[in-house]
Amino acid sequence: MRKQIKAAPTIIYPESDGKPMAETDRHRNLMMDLIFMLEAHFEDVNDVYVSGNLLMYYEEGNTRKSVAPDVFVVFGVSKKDRRTYRTWEEGRTPDFVLEVASPSTYANDITDKKELYATVLNVQEYYIYDPYGEVHPHFQGYRLVDEAYQAIEFVDGRLPSAVLGLELGEQDGILSLYDAKRSAWVPPPKARVLEAEARVENAEARAAQEAQARQHAETELAKALAVIEQLKEKI
Repeated sequence: MRKQIKAAPTIIYPESDGKPMAETDRHRNLMMDLIFMLEAHFEDVNDVYVSGNLLMYYEEGNTRKSVAPDVFVVFGVSKKDRRTYRTWEEGRTPDFVLEVASPSTYANDITDKKELYATVLNVQEYYIYDPYGEVHPHFQGYRLVDEAYQAIEFVDGRLPSAVLGLELGEQDGILSLYDAKRSAWVPPPKARVLEAEARVENAEARAAQEAQARQHAETELAKALAVIEQLKEKI
């Protein structure tokens, strides 16, 4: 009697770990703003993926080996939507990670996660930022050198990211991104929305002015044609 070969069970990688996305409004808003700013900055680069609070699995077949960085950037992969990030399928681990810290998460951020990002995931740059300033130091960055993290030094009050080509610093007390090449802060999402709305309003105003000008020209043309017809009748 021939033995039946049973198919290997399909491994399900959950899309949620049951934990809340962020502790406070400030934590959530900062995470989302940074993600949106980074997405906009790399919008025209096809192989840069920006995400955050997405479960990342780093050992095939082991659903317990996962982490969910608050903000991360991966170079060399497509921008497609993902339900989870599996490093063995992507062939790339994050190049940049930022954790939005608090007193309840800081110990893990600065120990276990730091060790994981450095030795397992080989994250080139790792940043920790507490928006309330309740931990000390509330803002720090590390760069991977010879498989170990070395602290990044502040330059003009900001931490330069060699990976992003940007600098991370506080603008009006809020963590933001500074583009040294342009000598300007990367606009936050709200500013971009207002700028886009202003462009729409200006375009609408120009269109209205052009329509009014066309109507005036048509009226003047009609008057001129009427005068010509009257002159013809008199000849």
